[in-house]
Amino acid sequence: MARVTPLQSVHEAYGALMAEYGPSGPPGGILVPQVQRGVGAEYAAIRRAGTGAAIVDLPQRGTVEVRGADRVAFLNRMVTQELKGMEPYRMRRSFWLNRKGRIDADLRIIALGSEAGDRMYLDLDVFAVERAVTTLGAFVIADDVEFVDRTEQMHRLALHGQGAAALLAAESEPVAGAAVGEMGPGEVAVVRMRGAEGAEVIVDRQDSTGEPGYELLMPAEAAGAVWERLARPDEGPPDAEGAAARPRDGDAERKAVRAGWHAFNIARIEAGWPLYMIDFGPDSLPHETGAIEDRVSFKKGCYLGQEIVARMQARGHPKQRLVGLRVEGEAEVAGGAGVFEKEEGGDPIGAVTSSAASPMLGSATVAFAMVKYQNAQAGAQVWVATAGGTMARAVVQPSLVFWKR
Repeated sequence: MARVTPLQSVHEAYGALMAEYGPSGPPGGILVPQVQRGVGAEYAAIRRAGTGAAIVDLPQRGTVEVRGADRVAFLNRMVTQELKGMEPYRMRRSFWLNRKGRIDADLRIIALGSEAGDRMYLDLDVFAVERAVTTLGAFVIADDVEFVDRTEQMHRLALHGQGAAALLAAESEPVAGAAVGEMGPGEVAVVRMRGAEGAEVIVDRQDSTGEPGYELLMPAEAAGAVWERLARPDEGPPDAEGAAARPRDGDAERKAVRAGWHAFNIARIEAGWPLYMIDFGPDSLPHETGAIEDRVSFKKGCYLGQEIVARMQARGHPKQRLVGLRVEGEAEVAGGAGVFEKEEGGDPIGAVTSSAASPMLGSATVAFAMVKYQNAQAGAQVWVATAGGTMARAVVQPSLVFWKR
């Protein structure tokens, strides 16, 4: 049985298309909303200038609470990012590696202050939680630190779009940390949602779609009330592409369009935002991910796997690397498609990990692909197997970012 979001009944009543994220066998996948009412309207809400906003349910994310006086010092000895001097109400991204330098978890480390309990939270892919808690906990000897899996007790939503901050500020009251209407990337706030039984929500800013993005962490039992407060109560037949743009009343018009994975996925690929367990994973080295500058400090002290990271940095490059590909023509390319040096095929030099037709680039097909390093240089031409069984030419881009506002 797939695990379900606490908003499952809400999505079903709304007519959302649900599908599993993660493995189909034990322990089973996670049911994630794929499309709410129409991908086009949902994507448009993310990209709309001025007041646009979309709300996304994220049951595929897990949460680990980190408690104890030594939590920062301990984590700083473990992870790739520098945490020394990390101020309260900040978020930093980091890798947690194993002894072989492979990525056991891609972490978002959220620090709170004494007003909010003086603790930290780790946000990570739900299928990396058990491994992270077990392996990190194995290094705790005399340290005052404890890792507690809160995935079932806490839930995560996200708001994306230029109108997200104003909506969140209007529907909440400040408790601690940054002011939500003025938050910069990496800043954290704690707010109390209006009309949601006083639910406290931890907010941190992460612009994963290229638009202002706000990740919301809350008690699982409050998720429905928070969703109801922020989402538009739209009406219309489930197959109406424009239904998400038709609010039921005047107050609803300023609220967020309900969006699913597909709309978010298009926007995050355009913005050059790779994801753990999709674009790279437990077998990947940090240098292969395209995100090393954001996750790794080369100035800090020792951490698990550092020797491999330092050796790779000194050597100059890994054997393979995640790249952005812009595909020529109107070819449809799926995740897992082979990448080749020649149109005739032969032995693949890599594989597509994510792809989308980019509305901001005239519906051009864009993709992330893990390819051999010698084929990963900007401007290199490669060939990609299409869904139609043909080969399409593609060009390696200078970075993973295809579009930015």
